[in-house]
Amino acid sequence: MSTVRWGTSQGRAVIAAAALGSGLTLLDGTVVNVALPTIGADLDASLSQLQWVVNGYFLSLASLILLGGSLGDRYGRRRVFVVGTLWFAAASLLCGLAPTAEVLIAARVLQGIGGALLTPGSLAMIQGAFVTEDRGRAIGAWSGVSGIATAVGPLVGGLLIDHASWRWIFLINLPLAVLTVVLTRWVPETRDPRALGRFDVSGASLATLSLAAVTFALIEWEGGLMPLAAATGLAGAVAFVVRERRAREPMVPLGLFDDRTFSAANAMTLVVYAALGALMFFLVIELQTVGGYGALEAGVATLPVTVCMLLLASRGGALGQRIGPRVPMTVGPLVMAAGTLLLLAVGPDVNWWRDVLPGLTVFGLGLALMVAPLTATVLAAAPDDRAGIASGINNAVARAGSLLAVAALPVAVGLSGEDYRDPTAFQSSYTSAMLACAGLLALGGVLSWVLIPQRLPEPA
Repeated sequence: MSTVRWGTSQGRAVIAAAALGSGLTLLDGTVVNVALPTIGADLDASLSQLQWVVNGYFLSLASLILLGGSLGDRYGRRRVFVVGTLWFAAASLLCGLAPTAEVLIAARVLQGIGGALLTPGSLAMIQGAFVTEDRGRAIGAWSGVSGIATAVGPLVGGLLIDHASWRWIFLINLPLAVLTVVLTRWVPETRDPRALGRFDVSGASLATLSLAAVTFALIEWEGGLMPLAAATGLAGAVAFVVRERRAREPMVPLGLFDDRTFSAANAMTLVVYAALGALMFFLVIELQTVGGYGALEAGVATLPVTVCMLLLASRGGALGQRIGPRVPMTVGPLVMAAGTLLLLAVGPDVNWWRDVLPGLTVFGLGLALMVAPLTATVLAAAPDDRAGIASGINNAVARAGSLLAVAALPVAVGLSGEDYRDPTAFQSSYTSAMLACAGLLALGGVLSWVLIPQRLPEPA
């Protein structure tokens, strides 16, 4: 039963625990990009190994986040959140001590599993703990604190990489995780009394197999195992769809996709977040390899996007509520595409004020315009009793988009081996990658204009 009130010490503890937990996963989803050149040099890693350092995390997170939410509903959101936080901390320790690139990749996969357990519980704890009239303010506070964690992440990560070691971007998670677990002492346990069905372990396994095989095929495009991996990924995807259609308690209720708006919003999410993930991957390496930036400078350079989100995302939501989602979800990606084209100016003689700030600011404005209307559209297109699973599916689709783009785009633009250390080779590929990202964003805008309704249905 929801008993926690806004403004109480218990309420503040609940928000702090949830925000710290979600902040851990957000931090490690972004700061690692800044550390990639340093990790590559220290562990003598190839480009494909660096791709796996990023994608190993997103692979397990995207595949298992819905299962993590189901576990929380059944066994208690706080309990699964704590297990996920401790798991994430243990995996972070392994990342920080990794002697080789292969060990680091394995540890990143384990980190993603921890993230899949704690991420759904972060918001669900607030939803279940606070009384109905205080939930809006509590969720807003959670969003703000999580946003601040995202904003300071590149700054802290850059400082650690430049002045200590890249290993500390993982090791710093340990005291933060301990603090998070301590704060959960004041979080009341909640669960969904209706969550009595079987867990869709087969669906989760097939989703993981399919995504892993497709990712392997894209990263190892020229390897001898590529055809087998691609065939395995395709077969896994088909088996996943068959399984979800037949399962009594599917992880992904495919009937939700019968709604055209829900399907369109998720298709748009896939291409837009693919572009977002690839852009950040390429930009931070470009700034370091070609522009000569240190890790701290590269991390701080990306802050305009976060600042735009912190200051303007709520206004984008208000605009979408007033005029409907189609225009913000169309104009937002197109503005992001324009910002991406401005980032083509980044090169050997890069000047942050002239070459980076304008592009990332325009990109951030488009993202802030799009995000809240997109979330509202996904939720409005699903029945009220499926709002949680609808949000989880959209979250997983966004992660999968980033995963697939970071796997596919380096190969598509001709990068391989040690090319990420060669300024000349990387500069040429960077230009092609930015054009591809701009194209994906423009496609997202077109999809929204054609398929998203002008007005969302009024709640019953």
